[in-house]
Amino acid sequence: MPKAIALYSGGLDSTLAILVAMRQGIKVTAITFLTHFGCDISDKSSCSKNPFAASEKFGFEVKLCHLSDKFIEIVKNPKFGHGKNMNPCIDCRILMLREAKEFMKMVGADFIITGEVLYQRPMSQRRDTFPKIDREAGLEGYVLRPLSAKLLKPTIPEQMGIVNRELLWNFHGRSRKPQMSLAKEMGLTEYPAPAGGCLLTDPLYSYRLKELLIHNPSPSVKDINLLRIGRHFRISDKRRIIVGRDENENNTIQTLAENADYLLWVDGFGSPLTIVCANADGDPTDEDLKLAASICARYSDAKQLPVVEVTVVGKDSKFKIQATPATNSILDYFRIQPLKEVTALQALLYSSSTPSPL
Repeated sequence: MPKAIALYSGGLDSTLAILVAMRQGIKVTAITFLTHFGCDISDKSSCSKNPFAASEKFGFEVKLCHLSDKFIEIVKNPKFGHGKNMNPCIDCRILMLREAKEFMKMVGADFIITGEVLYQRPMSQRRDTFPKIDREAGLEGYVLRPLSAKLLKPTIPEQMGIVNRELLWNFHGRSRKPQMSLAKEMGLTEYPAPAGGCLLTDPLYSYRLKELLIHNPSPSVKDINLLRIGRHFRISDKRRIIVGRDENENNTIQTLAENADYLLWVDGFGSPLTIVCANADGDPTDEDLKLAASICARYSDAKQLPVVEVTVVGKDSKFKIQATPATNSILDYFRIQPLKEVTALQALLYSSSTPSPL
């Protein structure tokens, strides 16, 4: 029986590509590549549906592979550039195919399947881009894209008769109607709604990541995960704080916090959990903690009080800070957000000659 390795996101297109191949008697093993910038499959609030429901229903195996530091490096310096935001789509695809190629050789599979659709994505899914990606991955002729195969050059498995080209498809463009029709025909009823699952395509997240990399070229997993949530403030060149927006985010901050971090909240009132992130420069200064307490107080239900008592926990110590809730001008000054005027103010902040707004 012919064997193939499929790149599998759990979405409509990648699932259909697998089912089209399985319909031809091909045994498919799917690989889901995890990064720090995609849907967190362990978080039900992040993934509204079980991304592997189809594998359970139709009987194909799914392997998980985390790209980890390899992916962070291409995000920082992609050979083929970024998309509109921080998405290195071409380099990302090459990396995934290279990893799939190693697995293909290990299990003795014949070729690789992807759910890519011609012209669905402006950067990586073009007629001229597909051959470049395959060549860079060392897989020229061995990547079958079943949903658009009739619009592309025949692959080696098609030429060898392993795959019947007549049973493939000619989908193209951004419309999902042809795929949805095929899904109905195949009995595929559960699949996530089309969405940009990669956080690197989100403008705000991308801005936060760029800003982080400027100040910390080698961020930790915790640093990357914190970019997903909260209100972010840069209070000095090497120091940032994140303020939770709701109970779920407070819980996430609590989970991600490390021993060297400082956590702040207001006892007796509805309060965000605020984290002052540790870094290689040592503990936050008293001024750092006073500013963090002021911002924490501002987002608590005690923000109307002239002075708020903020609890601080860190480095095996617990103490209180009396803080005046921050004004809107202070929040705007330190907030990390993609606005030119704020960026300029933050740039001034890092100059030693610039006084603090406090």
